[in-house]
Amino acid sequence: MPDEIEGVVSGHRDGHGFLLRDDGEADIYLPPNEMRAVLHRDRVRVRVVRHDRRGRPEGRVLEIVERPPQPIIGRLLHEGGLWLVAPEDKRYGQDVMIPKGAIGAAKAGQVVVVELTEPPALYGQPVGRVKEVLGEVDDPGMEIEIAVRKYGVPHEFSEACLAESRALPETVRPKDRAGRVDLTDVPLVTIDGEDARDFDDAVYATPAVVSGRGKKPNGWRLLVAIADVSHYVQTGSPIDVDAYDRATSVYFPRRVIPMLPEKLSNGLCSLNPEVDRLCMVCDMLVTADGEVQAYQLYPAVMNSHARMTYTEVAAILANTRGPEAAQRKARVQDLIHLHEVFRALLKARQKRGAVDFDTTETQIVCDESGRIEKIVPRTRNDAHRLIEECMLAANVCSADFIGQGKHLGLYRVHEGPTPEKVDLLRAYLKALGVGLAVSDEPRPEEFQRIADATQERVDAEQIHMMLLRSMSQAIYSPINSGHFGLAFEAYTHFTSPIRRYPDLLVHRVIKAILAGKKYHLPALPTPGDAHEKLRKRLQKDRVQRGRDKGDPRHRISPEMQDWEAAGLHCSANERRADEASRDVEAWLKCKYMREHLGEEYTGTVSAVTSFGLFVTLTDMYVEGLVHITELGGEYFRFDEVRQELRGERTGIRYALGTRVRVQVSRVDLDARKIDFRLVHEAGDAVLRGALRDKAGGDGKPSAAKAVKSAKSAKAHALRDEAAERRSPMQALKAAVKKAAAKARKGGKPRR
Repeated sequence: MPDEIEGVVSGHRDGHGFLLRDDGEADIYLPPNEMRAVLHRDRVRVRVVRHDRRGRPEGRVLEIVERPPQPIIGRLLHEGGLWLVAPEDKRYGQDVMIPKGAIGAAKAGQVVVVELTEPPALYGQPVGRVKEVLGEVDDPGMEIEIAVRKYGVPHEFSEACLAESRALPETVRPKDRAGRVDLTDVPLVTIDGEDARDFDDAVYATPAVVSGRGKKPNGWRLLVAIADVSHYVQTGSPIDVDAYDRATSVYFPRRVIPMLPEKLSNGLCSLNPEVDRLCMVCDMLVTADGEVQAYQLYPAVMNSHARMTYTEVAAILANTRGPEAAQRKARVQDLIHLHEVFRALLKARQKRGAVDFDTTETQIVCDESGRIEKIVPRTRNDAHRLIEECMLAANVCSADFIGQGKHLGLYRVHEGPTPEKVDLLRAYLKALGVGLAVSDEPRPEEFQRIADATQERVDAEQIHMMLLRSMSQAIYSPINSGHFGLAFEAYTHFTSPIRRYPDLLVHRVIKAILAGKKYHLPALPTPGDAHEKLRKRLQKDRVQRGRDKGDPRHRISPEMQDWEAAGLHCSANERRADEASRDVEAWLKCKYMREHLGEEYTGTVSAVTSFGLFVTLTDMYVEGLVHITELGGEYFRFDEVRQELRGERTGIRYALGTRVRVQVSRVDLDARKIDFRLVHEAGDAVLRGALRDKAGGDGKPSAAKAVKSAKSAKAHALRDEAAERRSPMQALKAAVKKAAAKARKGGKPRR
C-alpha cells in the first residue's frame, strides 16, 4: 500500500526510535510503545499515524519484515537472582534475559556476546544465550573487540584463506620475474608514518626532457611503484573471498584489522627495504607546470633503497645539510627532485581549483599497557603532501588508462553538491556574514575561494567543515562522474591494494588491458542491507540532480550491475570501517576524560544546537556538551541559521568559535558522551544589543518571568535533546536545513 513505508529501525537510548526509510525521505519517529516488540536494526513496515506540531511524522509498526542475525554485545549482570545482559549499544533499548543454563563460563560484570533465542514481545523482554566471553570491561583493547562485533567487521580469516597464504613463497621467485621490467637498480624509496607496517607505494624522480628537442631537462620522470597484490591474490581464491568480504583494512589505535593475511600485508606484498618485490608501476613524464605529458603502466620488479618517514623527509627538505640529511646522503638529491616534482604538481592543483581544506585530525597516543598518554593533532608536512600529489598523479593516469581501454572498472567518484545542499550552504554562509556564495552549479574553486577567505576567522574550522559536508561523499562506481573535490575528470584508486579492495580490482583491470584481454569479476555475494540503503540514497541523489532516467549511462547491463554491486559493497564497507574507528576513538576519549573529572579547561564552541553547545577543548581535542540548562537561569533562544544561542534577558550570545571555560562534569562511556559545565567565558562571549524587558520598561524582567523562562528553556532543551542529540555536525546540518525549508515557505528564521 502507498501509505506503508519500509525501512530499518534505528533505536534511541531513551526508549523511542526512528525508521530510516529506504526512499531516503525524512525519518519517522517511533514512540516507546512501538519499540517494545522491535529491535534496533530490524527491517519493518510502518504506517504514518500522525504528525507533531513541527510536522515530524510518527509511525506505527505494522510488520517486522526481517530480523537480521545480530549478536548483541554487553555486560552480564546478576540482579535479584536473574541473569541479564545490558547491551553496550544503548540503541537496543532493552536488556536481554539470560536463562541460568545459558551463561556458560561467563561471570557477572564481564563483556559478552549474546545470541538471541527469543525476540522481544509487547509484554516480554528478549531472551538469549551467551555465545562468547570477551573479558573484563577495562581489559586493554576491549573497545576494539566490542567495535568489530558491534559493526560486523570481519576480524578472523577463514581456514582456507590462511592455508593458501601459508603456501605462498617467502620471496620473489625466478618465475615471478617473467614479463616484468627490472627496476631493482632504481633507487625507489618508501615514505610513510613512523608506525606503518605495510608499505604499498614507493617513489622516485629524476630531471628529464619532456618537451621540445633540446637536451636540457625541462621536467621530470616520476615513477610511482605500487605493490603487486594481484599477482598473489587470484580472482575467486580463498584469500580473494576474504579480502572482498572485508573490502578495506580497519585502523584502530594500536591495532589494525588487515584486509589481507599478515604474510602478504606485512611480508610478501609489502615494499620492505632492501628486498626484491613485485610491483605495478606508473611511469610518468611531468612538465614544469605539473601536467603529466605522457605515462606508461607496466609490471616490474623493484628493490626499495630506503624505508623513510614523513618526519625524516620533511626535516631533510627543510635543511639539506642537517643531521637527518647527513644520515641519508645517498638519497638527498633524489628527495630534492621529488620535492621539485611536488611543487610542479601543486601548481597544477591550484590551477585546477581543487579543494584543499586544513582540518584538524587527532591521534591517540597510548603506552604499552594500552593506557592513553595524550591526544595530539596530526600535522601534515611537505612530505605528506609530496606523497599525496604523487599518488594523485598515478591514480589519474590509471583512470585514464581504463577509460582509454574502454574496460569496465571502479572509479573513485565524487560528485558536486545537490541543489538542496547548495541552498543550505548559501543560507549558512549568508547568516554568518561570509561575503562569498556559491553558484547554482558550483565549481571546486568556488569552495576553495571561500575557504581561503575565511581562513583567519575564529569559526574557520566550522565553516570549512560545513563546506566539506555540503559536498557528496566519495564512492566507488563503474560510472565515471569525475571527482569534484580534486577537480579531476576521471579518478580511481590504484595506489593501496594492500589495504583497499577497489585498488586490487583496478590492478586486475589494468593487467587485462595490457594483455589484450577482458577481466571478469568473480561471483560476488548479494549486497546486504547497508548496500541496498546506500544504493537508494545514491539513486535519490541522481534524481535530485535532475538526471534524465533515459540517460544511456544509466541503462545498466548485467555486467555493469555486477560492477555497481562491487562498488556499493566497497563503499558501504569503507563507511563501516570509518564508523568502527570513530566509535573506538570516542570510547578511548571518554575513558581518558574519566580520569579528569572535575578539572577545568579552555575550549571553543564547535557546534550550537537547540539543547546546548558542543565545546572542543583547546589542548586536548576532546568534544563534549554544555547542556542549555548549564548556561544560566534565563531563556536562551536558538537561531537555526546563525548557529547561536542568545539569552533573552542579558543578550549574551554563544556562537561558533566562542571561547569558553568549562569543567568536566560527567562521562558516559556506554553512550560515548562527555558533558561539561560552563565555568565562565574566556573573553569571547559577546554581549550584543540593548537589554530588553519584554514585560516592563525598566530593563529588569520580573522574577516570576525569569523563573518561567528558565523552566521553559529546560523543558524545550530536554525534549529537543531526546529527539535530536546527534553528532555536532549532524545537528548543525539539520538546523540549517530546517531554516532553509522555513525560508522557502515564506517564513523568516528568528534573529
